[in-house]
Amino acid sequence: MKEPVRILHVLGGLSLGGAESRIMDLYRSIDREKMQFDFLVHSSGEEHFDKEIKSLGGNVYRIPRFKVYNWFGYRKALKRFFAAHHDFRAVHGHMTSTASIYLPIAKRAGVPLAIAHVRSAGVPAGIKGIVTRILRLPLKYKADYCLACSKDAAISAYGRRWVKKGRTEVIPNAIDAKKYVYDAAVREEMRRRLKLEGKFVIGHVGSFRSPKNHVFLLQIFFEIYKRQKNAVLLLLGEGVLMETVKKRAEELGIAQAVFFLGNQAEVSRYYQAFDYLLFPSLYEGLPGTVVEAQTAGLRCLISDTITQEVGITDLTTFYSLQKTAAEWADYIIAHSAYERTGRLLEVKRAGFDIEEQAKRYQEIYGGIDDGADNVS
Repeated sequence: MKEPVRILHVLGGLSLGGAESRIMDLYRSIDREKMQFDFLVHSSGEEHFDKEIKSLGGNVYRIPRFKVYNWFGYRKALKRFFAAHHDFRAVHGHMTSTASIYLPIAKRAGVPLAIAHVRSAGVPAGIKGIVTRILRLPLKYKADYCLACSKDAAISAYGRRWVKKGRTEVIPNAIDAKKYVYDAAVREEMRRRLKLEGKFVIGHVGSFRSPKNHVFLLQIFFEIYKRQKNAVLLLLGEGVLMETVKKRAEELGIAQAVFFLGNQAEVSRYYQAFDYLLFPSLYEGLPGTVVEAQTAGLRCLISDTITQEVGITDLTTFYSLQKTAAEWADYIIAHSAYERTGRLLEVKRAGFDIEEQAKRYQEIYGGIDDGADNVS
């Protein structure tokens, strides 16, 4: 029996994050007898998806994290890795901060196809963001495919001229949509289990990092709580700013109504328990969370800094971060009553279902056999 071709995905880690979850949805959807995924990650220990990857037939390799000062050591580790492991059909780089380093090394080692895939429309503040922008400058010249989750993300990473020339391709962050469809029975079960009967449940799903704007999110909830004492806030996710956000909740006097639930493997069940999704991010690529929430029939109030491409149903409202927390709260309360129904068909028509998107990825990965031209 012919061995499956292998694709190497390069990531920071394998935690329960947005990019990682989308790649795993893709991995579950492909024909794994013909194609397999392996992962090169910049983390030292086992994380959320390690076991599942191995059970599906994939391998997990590790490399030291890039720290700028270890430039030569990082390159040396990559050269050593690709000298030993170069029998991949493609290297798919989701960690674009260093993709201009590892993609050329992979190509020189004999990997036929180099893919860059940006999933954010911004970079961190401060020195880290400056370094990321510098490292990304040559990226568009190093990749055979320049992919992005949205037009804004493509412009951010590859530049407006590259986008206008048609040298990029937007592939939205698709989901396994059927998992998120609204289910009244699951909603009742989850609200009972979480002791949320009679509560007005505001939800947020995202890592505790500065782009997610958790401090402003808490301020908005503080204003909601002043008006509706039955309101609670469920925060799913983990990250470096979690303790800071917990402390701020205590300072605002709302700690008793704010629940930090960490990473949850079955996040789809929590969307059922929510009444509203609040998502005031400073910037995003294309947040899968908002797509998932819409599939589950949830109204979503999100910042207008997020790409309009995520507004695939009438459930999503874009709101200015220039407005006050009180105005955000007033909007949610005024629109809190609505009939909850799933939106699976709308999500599929908009191209956000992984089953259809998997076909495009397989075309990209397999397109080198016949010498087909690529995007770049």
